[in-house]
Amino acid sequence: MNTIRKTIITLFVACTGISVYAQQIDSLKNERISIHAQTTVIDQYKTAFRVPYSGQNSLLPQAESQTSITSTLYLGLRLWQGGSVYINPELAGGSGLSQVLGIADATNGETPRIANPAPDISIARLFYHQVFALSSETSYQPSDFNQLSGRLPNNYLALTIGTISVGDYFDDNKYSHDPRTQFMTWSLMDAGAWDYPADTRGYTPSIVIEYVTPKNELRYGFSLMPKVANGNNMNWDIAKARAQTLEYTHRYKINGLDGAFRILGFLNTANMGNYLQSITLNPTAPNIENTRKYGNTKYGFAINAEQALTNDLGCFFRGSWNDGNNETWAFTEIDHSISVGLSLTGASWKRNGDNIGLAYVTSGISKAHREYLADGGYGFMLGDGKLNYGWEHVTELYYSAELVKNNIYLTGAYQFLLNPGYNRDRKGPVNIFSVRLHVRI
Repeated sequence: MNTIRKTIITLFVACTGISVYAQQIDSLKNERISIHAQTTVIDQYKTAFRVPYSGQNSLLPQAESQTSITSTLYLGLRLWQGGSVYINPELAGGSGLSQVLGIADATNGETPRIANPAPDISIARLFYHQVFALSSETSYQPSDFNQLSGRLPNNYLALTIGTISVGDYFDDNKYSHDPRTQFMTWSLMDAGAWDYPADTRGYTPSIVIEYVTPKNELRYGFSLMPKVANGNNMNWDIAKARAQTLEYTHRYKINGLDGAFRILGFLNTANMGNYLQSITLNPTAPNIENTRKYGNTKYGFAINAEQALTNDLGCFFRGSWNDGNNETWAFTEIDHSISVGLSLTGASWKRNGDNIGLAYVTSGISKAHREYLADGGYGFMLGDGKLNYGWEHVTELYYSAELVKNNIYLTGAYQFLLNPGYNRDRKGPVNIFSVRLHVRI
């Protein structure tokens, strides 16, 4: 904890020193250089709950508290017309509850699944972005994280190549996508059944092609997969392992209020194991790793909608599904999931920068997946030794208060969890309380 506190102070001072220069260049109509930064600290406390048994991947039944930190520097440089390059050094550390084990819908979207909680610096993103104009009409794009201010064509093609977070481009949602400022539960920030390609920290080398108009968007992504499930080393043999993602977005208005609908499909190929084959090999103690082979796939889809109900209130919906035959490889052990929620700004009580959100998500797994866990199998996140199957349920409520306009936000959150790890024998309820500090410049 002392290391984390010292790191926060150091980064805050460093970010404050940068802010004057960042504000100066932000006043320009067309930035040549972009400098921004963020720091997010989340502290979570879980109450104790009674359980009849536990396994090696179970959520711990005793009360516990964990803290996570991420701090990111966003550097961008315009190279030529439409072309820019970005690099994001990032510090990440801390841990999720029970080392992010025992819950499919993990409760802190900022936590990496790593054994060492000590803060560590790495290059999170490094990519080149090129925009090709398809129209002469333009709109002004303000400066933001990995975004240079300037005029952007209303219709364009874009190419991004490099190490990215795939979630920056796909499955966006105005009300539920960013665990640093919105809901923190994993399948509220992204579609739970989308096993999106990433290393342990959430990044992967990718190529993304985009076609964007004011009303319609089409995106295709080709990404590397980890060499092992939830691994940090990526497999560069794309003939054997790869991830493909395709998404269509339609934007519209109802009574002058903005809405959007998205449909996403994905196909992942990797050295995956098969649930039923592992049970056949060892019915009393199946091990998914013993059935791994290249050529195994996971495919699925997600639908994602957002709709403004008033100028201050919006709602969202997500539904996702995958085939669930082979093991989860990168994100989380969810094979189908449904979520709904509301988001309200504080304008009506004269706190325009505040936000309150309420959401519910329920998730499940395929028949083969549940049989594997019931027979004593383990995934990289789940495994109680046996299983009395039931859908996992999480309700999340948060209030985000803007302390300094556009810069500092303090959030309090509560999550109510039932059936962690899909196990009704260990149903809880589990109560989780969070405090989040988010600083951005």
